[in-house]
Formats: sequence, structure tokens, C-alpha cells
Amino acid sequence: MSPARETIGIGMVGHAFMGAVHSHAWRSVHRFFDSPLVPRLAVLGGRDEARAKAAAEKYGWEDVETDWRKLVARDDVGLVDVCTPGDSHAEIAIAALEAGKHVLCEKPLANSVAEAEAMAEAARRARERGVRAMVAFNYRRVPALAHARNLVASGALGEIRHVRSVYLQDWLSDPEAPMTWRLRKESAGSGALGDLGAHIVDAAQFVTGDLITGVSALTNTFVKQRRSESGGTDEVTVDDTALFLARLSSGAVASFEATRYALGRKNSMRLEVNGSKASLAFDFESMNELQWYEGSGTEAGFRRILVTEPQHPYVSAWWPPGHLLGYEHTFTHEVADLLEAIGAGTDPAPGFDDGLRVQRVLDAVERSAAAEANWTSVEEK
Repeated sequence: MSPARETIGIGMVGHAFMGAVHSHAWRSVHRFFDSPLVPRLAVLGGRDEARAKAAAEKYGWEDVETDWRKLVARDDVGLVDVCTPGDSHAEIAIAALEAGKHVLCEKPLANSVAEAEAMAEAARRARERGVRAMVAFNYRRVPALAHARNLVASGALGEIRHVRSVYLQDWLSDPEAPMTWRLRKESAGSGALGDLGAHIVDAAQFVTGDLITGVSALTNTFVKQRRSESGGTDEVTVDDTALFLARLSSGAVASFEATRYALGRKNSMRLEVNGSKASLAFDFESMNELQWYEGSGTEAGFRRILVTEPQHPYVSAWWPPGHLLGYEHTFTHEVADLLEAIGAGTDPAPGFDDGLRVQRVLDAVERSAAAEANWTSVEEK
């Protein structure tokens, strides 16, 4: 019989799409990973009590709160999981850290650099008291992308020369699709740039180990008004697509595209890295695979690596080789890493400083696009 593990009460604020996958992760993580802490789904936060209670019953939460401040203050909550729109990330996360609660916060970290800086500073202060904070870039936890990072770090690709990454969806292609909070700058911060671009910025920096130092960008809004819930129309105040060129700290060059208007592309997050010795390519719509190229001559070509072997990152916790993992597993890997860091007293990755770096890239993209694609340095302080 394995020794009893300490429990940690989770308080999650928000219960829509992200709340559903986070709930699944908290329920399953200790059953597949040897986590030093066993999460208890203590309390779910939502503004509408009836909807919050229905979600709590569906996803397995013990209690609900309609005021996030009460949730943060509860003695049975040791970790606060922030799954709300970006306009409330800073206030909730900072309050939780100051209350001595560990924090997991959805991406992008905030709606502005100023908010992200305040969150990162709060995380640094909390770290001195043993309180940990992590930003939820779940694609880092795709075993194939984690394996790609290991290949780059090993030197197998040689000198990195090119990075190209796109994130393509099509759910806004219909101009009759209704208005949502994701199309309002005051709630979302930005559009495809923050929603999708944040992921590919973090993935590129994670896999290469390099930081983006400057960008030349353009953004566009294709549908400028959307049908509102009241039956009228509301102005769309965020970008529908963002494209930018970038330079990395190693000297490599990169290109990025994020859009929610690519008809036929449902969730195609792609990353390709070309080095002096080899190349690799990844597409989330085939998330258990990497494409790998090395060699020369007429018989050389890309080959498939099926990333389902137990020696691949995270895979040993799951099924026999060849039995594929899915989107939900990335969140289980995410909370497994966070619980491991809390138990070991170490900083989880990506931390709020990493989230701040991504926020500064997004800010540089917006500033470049506003200045007719002028080359814009990513600010570092």
C-alpha cells in the first residue's frame, strides 16, 4: 500500500470551457501521476449561483461561491485556479498570492503589460514565502512538443535558423456568429493575438530556448460588428488576425500567424524549426506525432515519430505505446507539474515571469501593427 498523500484544496474561479478541462485535470491527476499532493475540488466560483451549482455538480466540486473574494479567503482553499476572462486575472491572482494561496492562471497572463508586471512582482514576493504561481500554457505539455524541446536542447538540430508557427481556427468565419466577450478589448485584451498568438509565442520560445527580441507586425479585423445578445449590434474592438515576423535572441528568424478565420482549420497549431543539422515539425491536429528530417541525398525525407513511447515526456503515466493521448491530457500534465513543484518547494514553469515575457511580445506586436509594421523591439526590464 502506498503512503497517504497530503491533500490540497482547489478553488477554481470560472466554469466555462477552461473550467471544464481544468476540472477534469484536477479530478484525474493523482490517479495517474505520483503527485505529492492530492487535489480536493473544494469550491467552484461563478457569478450566477444556479449555473455555478450546475457546473459544480457536473464536474465534481464540493461547494460554490458567487464572490471570488470569499473563495480566496476560505481556509479550505490552498490553491486558486483562475479560469476567467483576462480582465480579471490580475485582481484575482494578486489577491490569492497575497493571501498565501498558490495560483494557476489561464493564458494570456493579463490584458496588458502593466497588469502582467504587477502579477509577476506579486509572484516574486509570494515565492519568498513558499507560495508558487504558474501560467497555463498547456501546449508545453503535449508530449510531442516537450520531446521537440528535448531534441533542440540536445543539439540534434544544430544551429537554429528558422522558426515558423501558425495557429489557425475558423469559428469566427461566419459574419453572423454572435458577439462574445472574446471580441471586446475591455474583457479579452486582444483578439486572435492574445487568444491564439500567445500560445505560439510561448511554444516557439519554449521549444527553441530563445526569446523573441523584436517584431514587425500587422493585424486586421474582418467583421467589425457582431449581433449582440439584445438583438442589436456591438462593435468588435479586437483583431481577427495577427501576422508578424520576429528575430530570436540566438539570431534565428521566425514568422507567426494567428487567425480565427481560416476556413476548414479547427485547431491547427503548427510549429516548424529548421536547424543546420535537422528539422522538426508539429501540428496539434496530429498531436501525437512529430515530423523529423535529417540526412541528405535522394532518399532523404521527413519521417514520422510517434510520440507514445514510455520514455517520451509524460507518456509513461498513461497507456501502452501507440495508444494516443488527447487535448485533455495536456491539462493533467500541467497540474501534475504544478503539484510536483509545490511539493518540492521549487518554481513551476512557465511561471508568471514567463507569462510576462509573452505579454511583452504581444504588446510589441500591437505597437508595430499600429505603426504600419515598423520594426519594434520587445521591451525588457
